[in-house]
Amino acid sequence: MTNARPIVFGVAGGTASGKTTVARNVLKAVGASQVAYVPHDAYYRDMSYLPLSERARLNYDHPESLETELLIEHIEQLLEYRLVRIPVYDFTDHRRTEQTKLVEPSPIILIDGILIFTNGPLRELMDIKIYVDTDADVRFIRRLERDMNERGRSLESIIKQYMETVRVMHLEFVEPSKRYADVIIPHGGLNQVAMDMVVARLMAMLQVDGA
Repeated sequence: MTNARPIVFGVAGGTASGKTTVARNVLKAVGASQVAYVPHDAYYRDMSYLPLSERARLNYDHPESLETELLIEHIEQLLEYRLVRIPVYDFTDHRRTEQTKLVEPSPIILIDGILIFTNGPLRELMDIKIYVDTDADVRFIRRLERDMNERGRSLESIIKQYMETVRVMHLEFVEPSKRYADVIIPHGGLNQVAMDMVVARLMAMLQVDGA
């Protein structure tokens, strides 16, 4: 397997659409040792030089808010079976920490993020592109629960951010990027039929590449 090119598997979709659930299902089915997981949202640009109040008002849903060029560099290194250290982002304080996370090369490189299909050079590295399609009201409720429970944000701030940037950027960038997907999965990781098909395809590609 070390002589075969790793399979780059991209999972995109709107905020709280179920991308992480899809990623977890793939990890469980294929085996964590087979997968190098690289989330796009670890690559938010370091804006720690700004006060917290200003960082909280930034638009985090525009493609330029992410250091995608670094992500591409890391994917290219993983394709060469080289270790990478990806950033660790603190969503509570809206800043990149000084820590990094070691990601080891594996037969499958799994990338997820709302904007991964908006970047041409990044798309070109992907062998399989999945778009998780979930209704806007469901996504908003999930985001609301996540940001309040996991990121310590207030109801007012979540709604304000959603209306001012999240929804607008979704319509401008995320939704149109769906046309680049090889497969569109309604209901995300809860769609067991679709997940079975995706996992079966990945396993078949692994067997071919490892032959």
